Amino acid sequence: MSQTKPYRVSHLDALEAESIFVMREVMAEFERPVLLFSGGKDSIVMLRLAEKAFAPARIPFPVMHVDTGHNFPEVLEYRDRRVASLGLNLVVASVQEAIDTGLVRELPDGTRNRIQTPVLLAAVEKYRFDALFGGARRDEEKARAKERMFSFRDEFGQWDPKNQRPELWALYNGRHHPGESIRVFPLSNWTELDVWHYIAKENIPLPGIYYAHDREVVERNGMFYAVNEFIRLRDG
Repeated sequence: MSQTKPYRVSHLDALEAESIFVMREVMAEFERPVLLFSGGKDSIVMLRLAEKAFAPARIPFPVMHVDTGHNFPEVLEYRDRRVASLGLNLVVASVQEAIDTGLVRELPDGTRNRIQTPVLLAAVEKYRFDALFGGARRDEEKARAKERMFSFRDEFGQWDPKNQRPELWALYNGRHHPGESIRVFPLSNWTELDVWHYIAKENIPLPGIYYAHDREVVERNGMFYAVNEFIRLRDG
């Protein structure tokens, strides 16, 4: 008698299925979700997962880019091309505009990553988004390891790690009041290597900046930075 071979799901397929399940749960529980999209590898994978989650229909929510104004042109070109190809609505929350209007103040060192949060929260309030898909992974750092799939934020956008809701048996609690929101992390259980393997498996195109090529760099405080219009060589 022939024996039936056991059905096995690969590691990547299991991660994909979990992430797609989470995205569908969000659509079932929330009114105004949005996917945070920067053109980086993690958000690129999330966009592909959203494609699969709702195919053959169009992705049923917009994507939002918190634009620092210091982006590589290859990334912006990729962002616009990818969003246009999927027929999605792109919301751009501009850090430069927030600086110009006085919402935030530019730091002395010129970096803008730390002043993105007020810009993000202002956009969430303006568009009344109640669920935000983010690309955070638990393997990135200790703080991220405390996040749940559904991470509650109060009306001030604050996260209290001691006040997170249990997620037993893949049951997710999206209950919230007006003004509150949930950050959703479909890639929580992925590692960086999983992300790269998935990109290769799905043959997902990437911005050209990800590929090796020669460019002028400058060393500052032990870090190499590409020389561009925002980071220029100093005298000497």
